[in-house]
Amino acid sequence: MSSGCTGAGCWNGTESKQWISTPLLLCVIGFFSMMRPIDSFLVAYVTGPDKNFTVEQIMNEVLPVMTYTYLAVSVPVFLLTDYLKYKPVIVCHCVASAIGMSLTTFGQHVSVMQLSLVCYGITTATAVACFSYIYNVVSLEHYQKVTSYYQSVTLIGCTFGSVLAQVLVTVWSVSYFCLNIISLVSVSVALLFSIFLPMPKRSMFFHKIEKSETIQNPPLPEAVSPVSDSTSSANNMETRTLSHPPVTLDGEVQKQDADGLMKGKGHHSVKDVFVQLWSDFKACYTSPQLLCWSIWWALATAGYLLIVYYMQVLWNHIEPFQNARLYNGGAEAMSNIVGASTSFVIGHVKVNWTMWGELILGIFSAVNSGILYTMALSNHIWVCYAGYVLFKGSYMLLNTVAMFQIAANLEMGHHALVFGINSTVALILQTILTIVVIDSRGLALDIITQVLIWGSYFAAIAGLFLIRGIYTLFTNRRAQIVSTNTSLSRNEREITAL
Repeated sequence: MSSGCTGAGCWNGTESKQWISTPLLLCVIGFFSMMRPIDSFLVAYVTGPDKNFTVEQIMNEVLPVMTYTYLAVSVPVFLLTDYLKYKPVIVCHCVASAIGMSLTTFGQHVSVMQLSLVCYGITTATAVACFSYIYNVVSLEHYQKVTSYYQSVTLIGCTFGSVLAQVLVTVWSVSYFCLNIISLVSVSVALLFSIFLPMPKRSMFFHKIEKSETIQNPPLPEAVSPVSDSTSSANNMETRTLSHPPVTLDGEVQKQDADGLMKGKGHHSVKDVFVQLWSDFKACYTSPQLLCWSIWWALATAGYLLIVYYMQVLWNHIEPFQNARLYNGGAEAMSNIVGASTSFVIGHVKVNWTMWGELILGIFSAVNSGILYTMALSNHIWVCYAGYVLFKGSYMLLNTVAMFQIAANLEMGHHALVFGINSTVALILQTILTIVVIDSRGLALDIITQVLIWGSYFAAIAGLFLIRGIYTLFTNRRAQIVSTNTSLSRNEREITAL
């Protein structure tokens, strides 16, 4: 870096190219890893003439394996990702996806299908490495851009895969086996590109950047909501950089000033890491508002994942795959587009979330409950398609609000911890529901009964947050009235004194 550059956002020409090229490479990996046309017709493929599995085998014996694997792998992966500094786990993410797709393509036994779902569970759990990698190869000022780019590209990959599958099946009557081959090629391309990612030399917990002893207790950064204006973010940039210094792509700290206040990278023991994690955990979850949003996120995400995983089983029940032309790809594509649109729009809507947020969570959870009841009780596939699109769009809207409200109540560096804990809670709840309701060792209920239960589940969430929302609304209103009366009384006393 040139000696005359001392600002937090100052990069030389090589680094400027690197911050663009590396996220671009990660976006390519994200696109191809998510561009899997077979996803929209997976149940139709494995229950069709290529595999001849029964729907009950897939629903009660195969699909639950992914949930169990996801839970088992997610906790160690969180720490392993940090310890290995991201890239090896991203490569593992792509390898597991390729192996799982190969087993799905060529396997002919239930045990092989279960093994493929183990690979998919690992793929889903290790996806956290991609987002963690982003925040360790670019400076703070580029976080919002690269996060937006990566999320958009992965969504485009999902949508493109769904549309491609629908066109190939509907227009050219391409077999599901061919869709599987295309998906296998796509994830293999992602694996190839993942090998060329640069290797960072720092991480959040195990490979931290140590500050010089001349810096004593730097001020904690203020949490900034993603919907805050750019001027506010710019004003806080220099202060926030002290606690999270920008790094180059080879992992070295960028110099903050001519005296070099930062010194080299340090390595922390496992004990130090867990002590820090416990301290951060207590600090984060003492906030009532953060705790409330986190509870909703964990509860709703557990239900959402169950519905997404088993929706094709419901579609098959209403319109058997062997007897009709399917539009699963179109439904998946439309749900992604609606989800992305609602997520984008809500980011530009000005709402007093402290006062109205919990009530809105309750209202939309009630709407989702009604959608699920309608889907379960309807005999028309197009009603189910439309219901799925509305449900996913509604969830994505609330999920976006919950994510940036949680982030707004966190200090810099705590995001990975809180989102990791929330995800683990959601997975534990999802696993319990899967064992009890779906698994062949549990109740093994039929798909209609399952969807009715999920509708009741979201109704319970709605009731909880409607009650909490009404209480919060009246409490805030009362506080405003008391504050107004106190201010008026003070003014009257001042006038009387004059």
